[in-house]
Amino acid sequence: MDPDAYLCHLADIFNGITVNQPSFSAIVAIILAGVLLLGMGVIVVRYFIDSPDWVTFQNSPHVYTDGVMNSGKIVDRSGTVVLDATNGKSYADSASLRRSMLHLLGDREGNITPFLLQEYGSELVGFDRINGTYSTGKREGRMMLTVSADVQRTALAALDGRKGTVGVYNYKTGEILCAVSSPTYDPDDVPDVEGNPETYEGVYVNRFLHATYTPGSVFKLVTAAAALDEIPDIGSRTFTCEGSAVIGDETIQCNGVHGTLNFEEALAHSCNVVFGEIAAELGPKTLMRYAEQVGVTRRYSFDGTTTAAGSFDVSNAAESELAWAGIGQYTDQINPCQYMTYMGAIANGGSAAEPFLVKEVTYGDSVKYKASTSSTGRLLDSTTAGRLADMMHNAVVNVYGEWNFAGLYAGGKSGTAENGGGKAANAVFAGFLQDSDYPLAFIVVVEEGGGGASVCTPILSQVLSACVVAMDAD
Repeated sequence: MDPDAYLCHLADIFNGITVNQPSFSAIVAIILAGVLLLGMGVIVVRYFIDSPDWVTFQNSPHVYTDGVMNSGKIVDRSGTVVLDATNGKSYADSASLRRSMLHLLGDREGNITPFLLQEYGSELVGFDRINGTYSTGKREGRMMLTVSADVQRTALAALDGRKGTVGVYNYKTGEILCAVSSPTYDPDDVPDVEGNPETYEGVYVNRFLHATYTPGSVFKLVTAAAALDEIPDIGSRTFTCEGSAVIGDETIQCNGVHGTLNFEEALAHSCNVVFGEIAAELGPKTLMRYAEQVGVTRRYSFDGTTTAAGSFDVSNAAESELAWAGIGQYTDQINPCQYMTYMGAIANGGSAAEPFLVKEVTYGDSVKYKASTSSTGRLLDSTTAGRLADMMHNAVVNVYGEWNFAGLYAGGKSGTAENGGGKAANAVFAGFLQDSDYPLAFIVVVEEGGGGASVCTPILSQVLSACVVAMDAD
């Protein structure tokens, strides 16, 4: 067949076939429908994830009056109202309570973030993903904190205007009873902060949660834990302190001449010579491993905030610098909340509850949030924790005085952290109560306070007594 004729024949055949192809407009409609369904899916997913943040956005008329979230009431562990935000923002009637709670509740100007309100804002306004905020104003949101108003006021009064922090928590449950930061001010009577920079230095920083400090001799509790694990005969050794010792290329000065003493006595008397020598013997890798293990470099996140992380790096330290690091100087840094938690782990057999501030959030009769206890995990071997706790109790009995700890079975360690630059040393004290009714760990820092024990134990005596009263009232 002629090729041209064949092609014409094929064309006639195909022209007789009907192919049902969708029109262009139908294809476009299908694509648009798919895009619409995809978009709706994204919106639904984002709604369920982000709607709690959307509802508390500052321009929301449902939950804000004059720029202040109508977020119900915040009360302490006993029910004392510390902030009423049902219609605007009203702080407690007591000026001392307002000052003691400032760094937890924030101020009116936004210089101090009200992280608790931000974290639980949607729960406090009664929002849920199905009903929205339609019941706002008909019922009341209520946040119960773990802190005690009376303990907060006691701690701030005991600091007596000095810069620093006091923290106390229940290492069995994780409840923080005290979290005071100073300097502070009355949010209803704001001072001239800029005009008094020395008085209000760092006033916007929550020193308990978000600051770090050179620990001084309280860090010897990390070096001691490493020694108990890594030096087999540490418990039977005797040491000699003549007031100083040459380690590496530097003379390490002690706080006294202690003569012959054992390991337990070296901790009780906070002997720099003994602990400098032990740090050098342990070496940098071991000390860094233990600092990380017990949580010095850890951050704790709870209730809308994350603590600052301490630091311990002796990877390039000379032998003398390593000795000072093991004593608690060099570049060592600890966060008060984190180190308080380590005290709880020592008291509790090597692990403790992680700290938190909010016990419960309700809206009307509905429980929107209820705290649960989380563990730090094992920070120390149980035997090591027990031996260290006994050594710290020995220090209380023979050096610090049991009367400073509400008459209860206590363990503690003082620190005098040198600042340099002609400034007085920071006073630090950390420890615990080992009592089934009052399982408390604590830390006190008084900036430029001088000697750790002499300055901090009178503060602790008042604060722990107030804690006992508060816990008895629960």
